[in-house]
Amino acid sequence: MYVKMGVTILVSLYTLRLLLASLGAADYGIFTIIGGAIAMLGFLNSTMANATQRFMSYAEGGGDLEQKKKIFNISLILHVFISLLTCLLLFFVSVPLFNGILNIQPERIYAAKIVYFCLTFSTMLTIINTPYDAVINAHENMLYYSVIGVFESLLKLLIAIYCVYTLYDKLIVYGLLMAIVPLITLTIMKVYCHRHYEECVIAPCRYWDGVLVKRIATFSGWNFMTAISSLFTFQGMGLVLNHFYGTILNAAHGIALQVNSQLSQFSVNMMKALNPVIVKNAGAGNYDMMNKATIEGCKFSTYIMLFFAVPLIIEMPYVLKIWLVEVPDWTVLFCILQIVVGVICQMTGSASSAIYAQGNIKWYAIYKSLMNLLPVIIAYFSFAFGCAPYWLYVPMVVVWGIGGDIVIVRYAQKLCGISILLFVKRVLAPVLGASLMMLLMGWSSKFFVEESYLRLISCCLLTTVGLLVSLLTFGMSNDERLRVMKMLRR
Repeated sequence: MYVKMGVTILVSLYTLRLLLASLGAADYGIFTIIGGAIAMLGFLNSTMANATQRFMSYAEGGGDLEQKKKIFNISLILHVFISLLTCLLLFFVSVPLFNGILNIQPERIYAAKIVYFCLTFSTMLTIINTPYDAVINAHENMLYYSVIGVFESLLKLLIAIYCVYTLYDKLIVYGLLMAIVPLITLTIMKVYCHRHYEECVIAPCRYWDGVLVKRIATFSGWNFMTAISSLFTFQGMGLVLNHFYGTILNAAHGIALQVNSQLSQFSVNMMKALNPVIVKNAGAGNYDMMNKATIEGCKFSTYIMLFFAVPLIIEMPYVLKIWLVEVPDWTVLFCILQIVVGVICQMTGSASSAIYAQGNIKWYAIYKSLMNLLPVIIAYFSFAFGCAPYWLYVPMVVVWGIGGDIVIVRYAQKLCGISILLFVKRVLAPVLGASLMMLLMGWSSKFFVEESYLRLISCCLLTTVGLLVSLLTFGMSNDERLRVMKMLRR
């Protein structure tokens, strides 16, 4: 997974540089506001896969093959139905979007519409692909998952290179070609799953179970509400920014989302390996082990993200300058604030998985969806009263990040028995201490070295030392420290 991540991050960063150079800030801003949701479909897909993966991993923990076949068939039917509903919804929404809501130059409306309908096609394919994605995760087949991820990144790189040299409208070409990528990956994943996993048998009539349909549909419905509210906020923030400030600032917002997306992959890889463990332990009734894995997952996944996030925050102006050459206005601040939001949310990632593992998510989904939706409303009124563009992120930090974490921790206590005091002691306090230590040590490089590669390397080394010192002193429990030392001695 980390080899895949290294390749995909390098490819994605270079791809973004090519796109920004070939499309220009204005067209890239249009793609961010219209077709940029394609990048968010990966998030929507992984969130929706939680439902199928939860039931699949739960059955895997119990070792019931017939139950897994039932879950796969029911999930496939439900996701085909959801994909059709989503497609109809996107078609209806397109009318008001292109008739007053979007602030796009008149001569680029036609290109924007093509990108939008390509997005609609990609959305359908991504949703249909969800059960297959969940099967692979339930079996913890990270090798195949990594190969597909690298292949998908290389396809996107080839598309970006083609856009540099094509004589046609680059925005239209990019939108059309990006819609083909999910079709290719869906086909490959479908063939692989049917050849390697016994539960991947399409026979909905034979494996129909009314009680199980109700359970999965209820769980998927609440989970889908949470996913849609999250996606609405990410896209809604772009729409609000576009309405008040135009497409140039959308480019800055899009770059910030890309940076945070690539950075979060370091923690996502760990979570992909950990989530099936949490759910399987729930399926086997081993809740003590589930809670232990949850607390350690929250802490160590955040440490992994901090390792890369803190030096990047400190040296953001220089990194963006050498990466993009021409940096759009507000990009530096947007990137820093987006990373802060990502780190805050990462602290409760495993706790959210534990809540999903136990299955009763109705009220959690309602409150979490409310916290997801509020930032768009707050940002809109902030801009209406003349606030600066950075107010896009103030509600994201306070409501989405901190408020969302409070909801997750509260329901992890209520539904899974995870102590709030234990979370504060074992996750929040060590993470805050490590963050402060890394910031102080990394920032000190600014006083001794001028802006250069040397200062960037010095900052990375100093923050690494800060993290290691934090881990050895207060960042790990005695049990965790002993296990780490045992692994090192091996």
